[in-house]
Amino acid sequence: MSRKQETSAHWGTYLVEVSADGRDVVAARARPDDPDAAPAIGNVADAHRHRSRVARPTVRRRWLERGPGPDTDRGDPEDAYVEVGWDTALDLLAGELDRVRSTFGNQAIFGGSYGWGSAGRLHHAQSQLHRFLNTIGGYTRSVNDYSRGSSAMLLPHLVGARAALDLRYKPASWADVAEHTDLLVTFGGVRRSNTWVVPGGHARHVGSDLVRAAGRTTEVVALSAQRDDAFAELGAEWVGVMPGTDTAVMLALIHVLVVDGLADDAFLAAHTVGADEVRRYVLGEADGVPKTPEWASAISRTPAAVIRSLAHRMAAGRTLVNVVYSLQRGERGEQPIFAGLTLAAFLGQIGLPGGGFVHGFGSMGDYGVGVAGAPLPTFPQGRNAVADFIPCARISDLLLLPGSEIPYNGGTLRLPETKLAYWAGGNPFHHHQDLRRLRRALSTLDTFVVHETHWTPTARHADVVLPVASTLERDDVAAGAGDSRLRASPRAVPPRGEAREELWIYTELARRLGADFAEGLDSRQWLERIYEEWRAAPGSPPAPPFEEFWRDGGVPLPQNPYRDTVFADFRAGQPLGTPSGRIELFSATLAEFGLPDVAGHAEWREPTQWWGSPQAAEFDLHLLCNQPSHRLHSQLDMGAASRSTKVAGREPVRLNPADAAARGLVDGDVALVRSAQGSLLAGVVVTDALVPGVAQMHTGAWFDPSAPEVADCVNGNVNVLTRDVGTSTLTQATSGAHVLVAISRYDGVVPPVLAYEPPVIT
Repeated sequence: MSRKQETSAHWGTYLVEVSADGRDVVAARARPDDPDAAPAIGNVADAHRHRSRVARPTVRRRWLERGPGPDTDRGDPEDAYVEVGWDTALDLLAGELDRVRSTFGNQAIFGGSYGWGSAGRLHHAQSQLHRFLNTIGGYTRSVNDYSRGSSAMLLPHLVGARAALDLRYKPASWADVAEHTDLLVTFGGVRRSNTWVVPGGHARHVGSDLVRAAGRTTEVVALSAQRDDAFAELGAEWVGVMPGTDTAVMLALIHVLVVDGLADDAFLAAHTVGADEVRRYVLGEADGVPKTPEWASAISRTPAAVIRSLAHRMAAGRTLVNVVYSLQRGERGEQPIFAGLTLAAFLGQIGLPGGGFVHGFGSMGDYGVGVAGAPLPTFPQGRNAVADFIPCARISDLLLLPGSEIPYNGGTLRLPETKLAYWAGGNPFHHHQDLRRLRRALSTLDTFVVHETHWTPTARHADVVLPVASTLERDDVAAGAGDSRLRASPRAVPPRGEAREELWIYTELARRLGADFAEGLDSRQWLERIYEEWRAAPGSPPAPPFEEFWRDGGVPLPQNPYRDTVFADFRAGQPLGTPSGRIELFSATLAEFGLPDVAGHAEWREPTQWWGSPQAAEFDLHLLCNQPSHRLHSQLDMGAASRSTKVAGREPVRLNPADAAARGLVDGDVALVRSAQGSLLAGVVVTDALVPGVAQMHTGAWFDPSAPEVADCVNGNVNVLTRDVGTSTLTQATSGAHVLVAISRYDGVVPPVLAYEPPVIT
């Protein structure tokens, strides 16, 4: 008889059904008390037993025969791999790590692991890899993230470090919106699918319920290129805005507030610096260009009358301005965040319940839940003896431009020479841009090491691939920020093939290198240790001993509502952590940096990727690249839920009916999508949910270069199209949320998708 048990992932807690012999996952489904569960659950059973699982330690034949060194053939679809025993693989890898650190120094090792590989508190791929590399002398690390790397660097300059953190971890809540907000104006919408995902997962999805409750009492206006960027249940009014032009609309809204006497001058005088500079700029006194609604309409294609009316509606009641994460993932991505905060300041409602500014509603499931997150168990990573780092989106620069310097946050970063990259729990072929450039970058390495459960595109570019146990194949504890329960997540089935827990792998590697990774503890002992240390720590909630916790399946976490203390206290007279103690609508610090692309105040500068640029003559559609609904990033793309979204066997591209008709495209066609960076094949979906001139694709399709004579990727990975340039010289974050493309019908022989096939193994 099969059995059912609970497990956890970043998309939530769910049930798996295990076969009678206890060796296979035969089904996965939502818990009965989670009616808004994520569709990604439907990928689990297929993926667990899929042929693309990595079964044994595997080494790329060319690397094994020729030894470490740069190799332009790395990632060739015809590359052959050799399966070896664990002792052989670990001996080879330990020898290579020792060679690199001894010959070039530990800064020549890059510790990747940017990713979402595990929701567990112990088996967290990033923490384990970083702890291991720290025990052997350190590594070059990455900082910030792809989600909000631009705004995370900007906001401390404008509101101080503490307030910037509270905008992420203690923002205005959806309950505040439901009780106090008359009008929620959201730039980028409020996507339902994003509320399914929380780092660490939640015991039950609550974000969707909170959003729907707010929609019953609050008027919502969603400014986006996609109508379905907002929950259908919100009944949001849709205002179309061309991608990359939101800043112009925000500046025009400020212009109306100023010209029509609607700006809160008392708030601006008491709580901000730089309002006069902003006024001069929007009135055109600084550059001769008034930022009128008509000016913004010519840029954004948003009707001037709509902009003018919206400004008056915002000033008429309690208004909350929301800017979603995706808006900062583009060239000049700081500017919509800067302009959104400035707009909220001119309305004068920052620090009032349900009013002001938030950055993230609709971006993740924990944002705005209104619960102060309890401390959670953590796996200690130790200290990194290497000072070198890069912003995470600059990985290709690191590998291609060793010894060069890049501007960053008003200074410069020197890029060290990198000989070995070690990646675990992530897939840069999902997160990173311009995959042809990334492949060139990876070819410069002496050695590329990857831990994986499946033969992902990243694993297919590695020299050493070590099979690791999946979340279903190891014991762990799980919880996310603001969660209601710390959960036991016991192993459901044994590891497939010769897969091992990463803690065991690092323990064995460290021993070969004369280091101590695990302190003599196995994974079960480490689970008990981090739990008991958490239970004993000041501020932790009451919790039973580990054995009782494990037997009961979890322990409740306190659900303590927070209040917006930083901005409320600031409004009452408590200074912010900025040089002026106020909100800096003009930052003297930013101005003194003298950067060519970021000024002291929010401003509109034409990006190279927008519909009005010279590139649009050839690439005449603006492609939005956003997160998928039926998988998390690229995880388990071969699963049933993800496959259900495919068109013509590959990732779909959505087009407005007018744009489709102009290109002779209909539903179900295969289209060739091109940019200046690369090309792909996609299945066509025609929809009126997009403004004309805009196409849309989800990120996360597995990269498939198996038919380069047809396209760089025949499975629809959008990052063969996107540009690998930093948002600005201030933040160097990703600019991959949109790109100019040309789309035409593909009438040739359609090649099969081979992305999910394992490589040739001998």
